[in-house]
Amino acid sequence: MMEVSAVRDPSPAPGATTEPYRWRWLVLVVMLVAEIMDLLDASIVNVAGPDLEKSLDAGSAGLQWVIGGYALTLGAGLVLGGRLGDRYGRRRMFLLGLAAFTLSSVLCASAPGIASLIVFRLLQGAAGAMLLPQGLGLLRENFSGPELTKVFAIFGPVLGLGGIVGPVLGGFLIEGDFFGLGWRAVFLVNLPIGLLALIVAARFVPRRPGDRAVRVDLSGAALVVASCALLVLPLNQGQENGWPLWTWLCMAASVLGFALFAVQQRRTAAAGREPLVTPGLLRKPAFSVGLGGIALFFSGLIGTQLVLTLYLQIGRHFTAGEAGLGNLPLAVGTAIGGAVSGAFLADRIGRKVLQLGPLVQLLGAAVLWWELDGLDTASFTIWDIVPGVAVAGAGAGMVIAALFGFVLAAVDDDEIGSASGVLSAVQAVGGSLGIAVFGSVFFDRAGTGDFTGGFHRALLVQACLLVAFLALTFLLPRKARPEEEQHGTTAPAASPDAPARRPAPTPGA
Repeated sequence: MMEVSAVRDPSPAPGATTEPYRWRWLVLVVMLVAEIMDLLDASIVNVAGPDLEKSLDAGSAGLQWVIGGYALTLGAGLVLGGRLGDRYGRRRMFLLGLAAFTLSSVLCASAPGIASLIVFRLLQGAAGAMLLPQGLGLLRENFSGPELTKVFAIFGPVLGLGGIVGPVLGGFLIEGDFFGLGWRAVFLVNLPIGLLALIVAARFVPRRPGDRAVRVDLSGAALVVASCALLVLPLNQGQENGWPLWTWLCMAASVLGFALFAVQQRRTAAAGREPLVTPGLLRKPAFSVGLGGIALFFSGLIGTQLVLTLYLQIGRHFTAGEAGLGNLPLAVGTAIGGAVSGAFLADRIGRKVLQLGPLVQLLGAAVLWWELDGLDTASFTIWDIVPGVAVAGAGAGMVIAALFGFVLAAVDDDEIGSASGVLSAVQAVGGSLGIAVFGSVFFDRAGTGDFTGGFHRALLVQACLLVAFLALTFLLPRKARPEEEQHGTTAPAASPDAPARRPAPTPGA
C-alpha cells in the first residue's frame, strides 16, 4: 500500500498557509462508496418482494417493514449520529458505523424468517445512522473554498442516484441467483464493499479528535425515535388492519412528540447545554425551508419508485431482473436532469431550477398517466411507459442536483455535525413515510386486482406533494449563500481569489 504523508505544521506562523491534506480526494471516494452502499440498501430490496413472499411468507405489511423499517431507524438516529461524531470524532464514528453496517448486512442475508429480517433491517438502519452523517462533516473538514463547492456538486447528485439505481442492482442480483443465494445476495454484496471501504478508510481518513465538551442530548434523541416510530408504525400497519382507532391516536401522538422535541431543544439551549439540533440552523430560511422541501420531495420520489417496482412485478408479472431494468429509465433520466442542472442551470438561475424540476416531474407524471390509460395489458412491455418515467426522472435529477447544494450552503462550519444529521434524517424519514403512504395507497387498489388504479392513485399523491414542494421553493432565497459567507470570511483585497487554507491533518495510518 502507498505510504501516507502530508505537509503539516502544527504551529504555523501568523498569516502562513499550509497545503491541504494530500489524500483528500481519496477521502471523497471512500465517503461516496460507503454512503452509496448505505443508500442503496434503502431501495435495493424493492424488487425482492415476490421472492421474500415465497421464501419467508412476507405479506404486504412485512414487505413495507423490511423496506421502511430500515429508513425509520436510519432517520430516527441520524441526528444523534451527527452529535456523536462531534463528541468522539467523525473518523471513529465513521469506522464504527461502517463496520456495524457491514455486519448487520450479513445478518440480514442469513435471516431465517420475516420477523428476524425486519429486526436485522432495523439494526442495519441504526448502523447507517452512525455512518451517514459523518460523511458531510469529513468533507467539510478536508475541503475548503472552490474545492468544497465542487465536492458538493459531486456529492449531492451521486447520493441521489445511489438510491435510484438500487432496484436495478437488486434485480440483477436476484435474477442472476448467484450461488443460489436469491434475495440474500442483495445484502451480501455489502460484505466485500464494506470490508474494502473499511481498510481504505482506516488507512487514509485523517485523524481529528472530537470535542469531549460536547454533551449528547439523550432525552432529545429518545423523543425523536419515539415520534418517528409513532408516525411510521400506523402508516405501515393501518391499511392491512383497516385503520383502527389506535393508528390515528399514534399519528396524533407523533405530532405531539415532535412539538415536545422542539420545545425541549429550545430549553436545552437556553440552559446552556448542547441540543441535538443547533438552534441557529432552523432560523436560516434556506435551511429550514429546504428541510421541508427535502421531506416532501423524497417522500414522493421514493414512494413512486416503490410503486413502479410493485406495479411491474405484481401487476405485470415481471421478474426481479426485468423490474430492476424497468427502473433504469428513471435512473437515466435522473442522471441527465442532474447533469443539466449542475452544469448549466443551478448557478445561472438559482432557485428557479428547483421550480423547473417539479414542473418537469408533473409533466412526466401526466405522460405516465396517459400511457397507463392506453395500455394493452396483453402485450405490455416496459417501453410502453419509458417516456413518462424518463421525463419524471429528469425533473427529479434537476431538483436533487440543486437542492442539496442550496440547503448545505446555509450551514456554517460550527454547525456541520448537527446540520448533517438533521438533513440526512429528514431525507430518510421522508423516504420512510413515502414507502408507507404510497405502499398503502397502491395495495388498497391492488388487493382488488386494479393495479393500474393503484398506480393512478399513487401519481395523484405524488402530484400533491410536488405542488406543495413547488410552493415551498418561493420561500427560499433566490441564490444560495456565497461560499465566503458560509465560512464567515471575506477574501483579502490584494488576492480576492485566494482560498483559505487550514493545517493539514494527521493521516489515520
